[in-house]
Amino acid sequence: MDAHQWLEDVEGDNALAWVTERNAVAEATLFVDPQFEPIRASTLDVLEADDRIAYPSRHGDLVHNFWTDAEHRRGLLRRTTWADYVGGEPEWETILDLDALCAAENESWVFRGSSTLRPDRRRALIELSPGGSDASVTREFDLVEKRFIAESEGGFVRPVAKGSLTWIDADTVYVTTDFGPGSLTRSGYPRTVRRWQRGTSIADAEVVFEGDEADVAVGVGVSSMEGFRHHVVERSPDFFTTRTSILHEGKFVSVDVPDDAEVSFHERWIFISPRSDFEHRGQSFPTGSLLVTDIDGFLAGTSELTALFTPTQTASLGGFSCTRHRVVLNVLDDVRNALSVATPPASTDGSWSIEALSGAPDAWTLSASAVDGAERDDIWLVGTDFVTPESLFVMSLDGGEAPQLLRQAPARFDASDLSIEQHFAASTDGTRIPYFVVGSNDALATTDGSCPTLLSGYGGFEIARTAAYSAVIGRSWLSSESGVGGVYVLANIRGGGEYGPAWHRAGLREKRPRVYEDFEAVARAIIERGITSPGRLGISGGSNGGLLVGNMYVRTPELFGAVVCQVPLLDMQRYHLLLAGASWMAEYGDPDDPSDWAYLQGYSPYHLVDPAVDHPPILLTTSTRDDRVHPGHARKMTALLEGFGKDVTYWENIEGGHGGAADAGQQATMQALIFTFLRTRLT
Repeated sequence: MDAHQWLEDVEGDNALAWVTERNAVAEATLFVDPQFEPIRASTLDVLEADDRIAYPSRHGDLVHNFWTDAEHRRGLLRRTTWADYVGGEPEWETILDLDALCAAENESWVFRGSSTLRPDRRRALIELSPGGSDASVTREFDLVEKRFIAESEGGFVRPVAKGSLTWIDADTVYVTTDFGPGSLTRSGYPRTVRRWQRGTSIADAEVVFEGDEADVAVGVGVSSMEGFRHHVVERSPDFFTTRTSILHEGKFVSVDVPDDAEVSFHERWIFISPRSDFEHRGQSFPTGSLLVTDIDGFLAGTSELTALFTPTQTASLGGFSCTRHRVVLNVLDDVRNALSVATPPASTDGSWSIEALSGAPDAWTLSASAVDGAERDDIWLVGTDFVTPESLFVMSLDGGEAPQLLRQAPARFDASDLSIEQHFAASTDGTRIPYFVVGSNDALATTDGSCPTLLSGYGGFEIARTAAYSAVIGRSWLSSESGVGGVYVLANIRGGGEYGPAWHRAGLREKRPRVYEDFEAVARAIIERGITSPGRLGISGGSNGGLLVGNMYVRTPELFGAVVCQVPLLDMQRYHLLLAGASWMAEYGDPDDPSDWAYLQGYSPYHLVDPAVDHPPILLTTSTRDDRVHPGHARKMTALLEGFGKDVTYWENIEGGHGGAADAGQQATMQALIFTFLRTRLT
């Protein structure tokens, strides 16, 4: 019997009273520490700085941007002309003021995005989340009159639930949402795709596609290229498998690929990325390839596949983006990006050509995305690393011109004495595990174990962690002006996507201990190099990364001096019963299956705490509004540790969803809490 299960009652009076008491304790110790307010103010200064890059999305001759600052904590959806944006002196026109909307409706709205209707782009579907939760509403918005279209006027309005609206035409949308009993999957996501006509009740929307209750979710998309408007529906039996159908000659036709293959469509082409070795018409392709052929020929079973990318021992597909006539490939080679451009043949039976992208900026981390893949062959490029702020470029793939630098984010901390090193540790089974080390030249030359060091990782869901600029880490931990002059380490452990699907599968389910061995190998490597020592080594992780550091807390507490565990999974016996937990059983396993529980209990931190062991101090944070990873994980772990007399600090934000914070002020408070905790324990 779980004595702390009552804390799973998210908004129950007793549970919230317990939260209030723990928050008060954390605030009475960390919030009043002399370091807290300077860190909070410094972080807020960064998050609300007026000279941040205003990242654009192009809408014809206009550019849209969502912006937050000190006067607009919830944000402004605004626009300017393309010419003004590229020229560097945009005059922004407000489309929607979220702060004013929150005040008018007495609601804590968080902006989740918008989609405009081509070709006139007058109407948009705007998604808003209450308090930052995964549940949201979608409302139709008039971009000329700058107002929501009420239901009484025939506007599309989807009530709060997990789901979405997708444009079909001016008077029709696809809707996925909660339609009542039987309409959701076991994971709490929509199970049906319905076609909804303007002027009719959402309850009368026609079902056009239906998944199973055991699925994770269903989804729908409509491409916007004139002449190639593909309607695509998907059902996901689990987190890593998808069954795709495309509207073809008036009916949805199943795409005949393995369930674990990722499928997308652009113009006349179908793109297939298999997550296991794939055989097609006598052709063999390894897991992690990117394949392409024409849609009609593939559906008819007559076309051959072309490999645009084939993985190597060190290189995996980081992603790809389709412009009007080309495909930009992003390859991750030993956790560094390289870009190339694939050009299709004039006819479907011709050959593709592939060339390296000329003039791409020199950066550890590069991303490329289409400016408007339905109409143009322009791309956005963003380059960055741990010590270099982001740079935004625009580039045409037509004329051979060099990328045009549009914006350069200013430096937020002094990185003149900071260096980036990449090393490789040998895990328990000998696997080569890359990791980054960032610090001053003196710190990286240290051999006496004296440097305060923060080690982070994730190791799950095929998500790759790359070199990224963090003003918060720089100001609060790395730079000499922080008062710490610490070292930051990022471990690229198995379970992630750094080396493609095989790297992920190496840490799935019963193999998950490999992930933890990898992280421990990196910790031991930096200790053995003499950069740091266990008493000066802190670790942090959130969500699946919270499960990671939770396991470090119980597996190898002697390696660490402090643990920051954010919005974590910790109770692996009940995780699948809480909120979206059932959707992750492909990643972890089914606790109700005795054979799965036999290994799951080996990495369920909630069940592995030994009261006789000397554990490091731990900070657990979560959000009441997190409707993805249940706050009960962090609450119950805290209660358990308190009962054992452990050094545990707990803080729960009332808003924020899975991100833990709903606006810049809350983010600054959370970061100040974390770095004050780390400083008091490690320096």
